[in-house]
Amino acid sequence: MGRARGSNALLTGAFETTAGVAPGPGFAKMPFVSHTLGEERPLIASDLLGQGREPQDPTPDVATNTGDVVVPVDVRNFWYWLKLFFGQPVSAAGSGAETVHTFTSGLLALPSMSLEIGSPEIPTYSTHYGARGNQLKISLARSGLLNATCSLICIGESDPSATSISGAPTTKATQRFPQATGSVKKDGAQLGSVVAADFTFTNNLETVDTIKSDGRIEDSDPGMVGMSGSVTVRFKDTVLLAAASASPPTPVELDFGWTSGAHSLIFSVPRVFLPRPKRPISGPNGIQAVFNWQASGAAAASVIATLTNDIASYA
Repeated sequence: MGRARGSNALLTGAFETTAGVAPGPGFAKMPFVSHTLGEERPLIASDLLGQGREPQDPTPDVATNTGDVVVPVDVRNFWYWLKLFFGQPVSAAGSGAETVHTFTSGLLALPSMSLEIGSPEIPTYSTHYGARGNQLKISLARSGLLNATCSLICIGESDPSATSISGAPTTKATQRFPQATGSVKKDGAQLGSVVAADFTFTNNLETVDTIKSDGRIEDSDPGMVGMSGSVTVRFKDTVLLAAASASPPTPVELDFGWTSGAHSLIFSVPRVFLPRPKRPISGPNGIQAVFNWQASGAAAASVIATLTNDIASYA
């Protein structure tokens, strides 16, 4: 028996047929960078009087299990997270051996997952069940590692066990999309002088806080979809400023994407509204402007994520 180390930690996941009920087979090994999941049950201090100055026993409060899982944005395994946040994709054959998986926001029903996290040195494994995708955030930069922060709401967590429930999970080779291949496009054309960008997709989950003997939530239901972000550009032209200054406001399309060989991932946001930004000057160097945009789903889906890879089926 050894001490648990993050380098050996394991994350496996499987989609649930019934929310909160871990499936039998079907688990897949999922690469990850870090996580903050874990069921918490705070204590409520006693309010009794007439017992002297010493405090009385506290009372357990309700259980919560929310947190972030930071994962690499990769060619094959990021599919699972896209399905968790957007729902089942439409998959079709692409060019050569590639398959195009298209995820669309706004589906009425979203899936839930069981996520097992294990420390094999001890060994100990626990399962976060009824996990649903609340917020997905990705930042673009000129260099560095491309990660996504997945904010989840879970129904609960199982007690630690020395035995894993994932059996022999399927494994898909991890091939990261490089930040260096990222691009930002406006209305289909490359947008110049972009120094940074980020976007956050949210399902605005609402917890179903029913009264139950175990103190856990019943589930979490999807609310109004939201898609927003920011684009920071060197002030070189008025391409974005013109759209932001138009009256009435003129929506534009923004596309954020990465490539790795024949594989690609593109987040298309068809209807984006840009606010008019400040252009502060703080010294002799270049002038930058930050556009904090918001997406609308009035005409179509707020966001469409298209993943092209070499996996024909995830069944």
